[in-house]
Amino acid sequence: MKITQHADTGSVIGSLWMVVGAIGFSIMGLLVKMTGTRFEMHEYELVFWRVVFAATVLGLQAALTKKQFSTRYPQAHFWRSLAGTISLFMFFFGLVHLPLATAITFSHTSAIFLAIFSVILLKQFPSRLTWFALMLGLCGIMLILRPSILGHGLLPTLIGLTSGAMAGYAYLQVRELSLLGEPSWRIVFYFAILATFISAIASTVVGWTPIQPQMLPYLFGIGLFAMIGQLSMTHAYKVGRKFMVSALGYLVVVLSMLYGVIFFDEVLPVMAMVGIVLVIASGILAGKK
Repeated sequence: MKITQHADTGSVIGSLWMVVGAIGFSIMGLLVKMTGTRFEMHEYELVFWRVVFAATVLGLQAALTKKQFSTRYPQAHFWRSLAGTISLFMFFFGLVHLPLATAITFSHTSAIFLAIFSVILLKQFPSRLTWFALMLGLCGIMLILRPSILGHGLLPTLIGLTSGAMAGYAYLQVRELSLLGEPSWRIVFYFAILATFISAIASTVVGWTPIQPQMLPYLFGIGLFAMIGQLSMTHAYKVGRKFMVSALGYLVVVLSMLYGVIFFDEVLPVMAMVGIVLVIASGILAGKK
């Protein structure tokens, strides 16, 4: 796929779909952490249950309504789906092993990486404000890294942060596929199919956790709220303003901080809290033109 240069001409109202997406993703993150900690399920299984729901529902809905599964951009779908799958593995690992707000914040450094990839791939050279935003985001990340590494280890911290970089690239691909005319459901469907296939293989190699009746509401909820979040986010990137959508996505961080306090008694160090604020500010400023 040839990445095209374009103006950010989406609508403000369309961007508000990201609010719905943020609520869906925040509930999904809460359920993932609950399931991983209470039932000791590893990230490959959690990813499988997160995506198989969407693959099944979207596939059946598309078949019943006689939608077109074929695409003129199979390679673009593959790379978008692969980047999204890798990011999801890393994100779920972080959700289980890091405080909820920290894992969510690392994932949402995607807005910062989205700006970086826009420079590298779209040749959209940043303004002074954007450079300032990127430096601000880097400072925020550094403030989060130190207490996270000391409290939870280097590996979970780096994996959580890398999930944001992979998500930034995946979101760039979502935007470009949408501009090429690919419908939201097809983008999500191909991502769900590839992620289901890869996570099923990984889970088989590592080993599946036997399903117990009390797990079912959690697993169903993960799939349902993930699909709501994914479809809303994808539609927001299609009809909304690219960077405004990224900024609204930070509602997930705020909700996750509340969930962490309420459900897991997570109180973040002041340094990490300041870092989270800087990352949020950076992501919003990076969207200014």
